[in-house]
Amino acid sequence: MYDRGLSVLEQYGLESNAVYRTRGALVCETGQGRVLIKEFGGTPRKLECQALLLSDISGKSQVLTDEILPNLEGGYMSLDKENVPYIVKRWYEGRECDTRCEEDICTGAAALASLHKVMKMPVQEHYVRESLSQEYRRHNAELRKIRKFVSAKKKKNDFELQFLDSIHCFLQHGETALDRLESSGYEKLREHALGEGTVCHGEYNQHNVWILKDHEHAAVTNFDKWSFDVQAADLYQFRRKIMEKCDWDRKLEEKLLETYEEIRPLSKEEREYLSIRFSYPEKYWKLANYYYTHNKAWISEKNVEKLKKITSQHDKWRNFSEKTGM
Repeated sequence: MYDRGLSVLEQYGLESNAVYRTRGALVCETGQGRVLIKEFGGTPRKLECQALLLSDISGKSQVLTDEILPNLEGGYMSLDKENVPYIVKRWYEGRECDTRCEEDICTGAAALASLHKVMKMPVQEHYVRESLSQEYRRHNAELRKIRKFVSAKKKKNDFELQFLDSIHCFLQHGETALDRLESSGYEKLREHALGEGTVCHGEYNQHNVWILKDHEHAAVTNFDKWSFDVQAADLYQFRRKIMEKCDWDRKLEEKLLETYEEIRPLSKEEREYLSIRFSYPEKYWKLANYYYTHNKAWISEKNVEKLKKITSQHDKWRNFSEKTGM
């Protein structure tokens, strides 16, 4: 139903004057400003930590966030009439960051740097992100497992044939990245980050960076995947998404990085970390893993095209990754 979840507003002392749908949620205009109502599927404990983090950010940074509002009883989660849990967030008028607009991209980079300067909390082991070394070992093992599975098939579709043609090259890049990581200063960098209690957004991309109506400010949303980690992980994720969409444009990447470092300079160790991360074939692994964990009887043409694009961009990606961190 259109009003699904709308009934929880009364638990916040709010009344909706207008409502419309957005991605997986409802946006409501109220007398106390714009809010977003979203069904909640996480744990109350992490939600409370997230709410405290966002509240802390609002007092230290000019970057706006989708703060989680407490209900009249002080809780951050509210049940509707059917006992479905919802959260209510502060929301803003604006649009998503446009990956074709250099100004938007730089606004996103500046917002991230500003957030990284203030995103710290006492570490809680439950929310420490897996070591990147463990992640790469797991991903490489999965690629080898998928290769074995596809090789054993008697009848192979276009996706599987392309995968077998390319897996040796990309798996080799993955193994080399892991070797570089294990001989780098990564573990000390991670140890220092956990000692400082640095927090990562966890999903920093163009969809979660909102350019506000005044075009002078940004709001960062959807911190649901926050964790304690090396903060350069957020910068890597944002840069990779932008570069993939902009055909690995080196000049744009330099401008993005320069904008970030004007606010929060990177250490030598962080630069090395970024260089290694860009050398890992993450998008290739994601597509292969998606294939393996979903219905293999029918492969969409879209995924075949994605694999073609990844392999066709191989040289540009490698040229970019070899220069990153220099």
